[in-house]
Amino acid sequence: MENYQDALGAIVLMAGVVVVVYIIAKYTYLIKKAMIEKGLVSQTNSRKMQYIDLGCIIGGLGIGLMVSTIYTSMELSEDTTDLFVWGTILLFGAIGLLAAHFLRRKFGS
Repeated sequence: MENYQDALGAIVLMAGVVVVVYIIAKYTYLIKKAMIEKGLVSQTNSRKMQYIDLGCIIGGLGIGLMVSTIYTSMELSEDTTDLFVWGTILLFGAIGLLAAHFLRRKFGS
């Protein structure tokens, strides 16, 4: 019975992620389309900035993953180690997001 609950939980979680990504993608597309129609956004510079954003976020997550390996070598309980590892990864991902924001603001888009 427990295996069914785990499988159902995983399916619901993945379905939720898919729905959230779909909604974000759809409304991002509609907003960009409306802005382009009004002449507020240039299409060429926007694609370049997307790669910079993606690179900063993935780089931040990678650095967070590297830094979080420090916690696995410590003699901590499994729950504490998991908390520190995920917290570090998310913290550095957020720092990467902030770096992407400041680069976007500096180079303009």
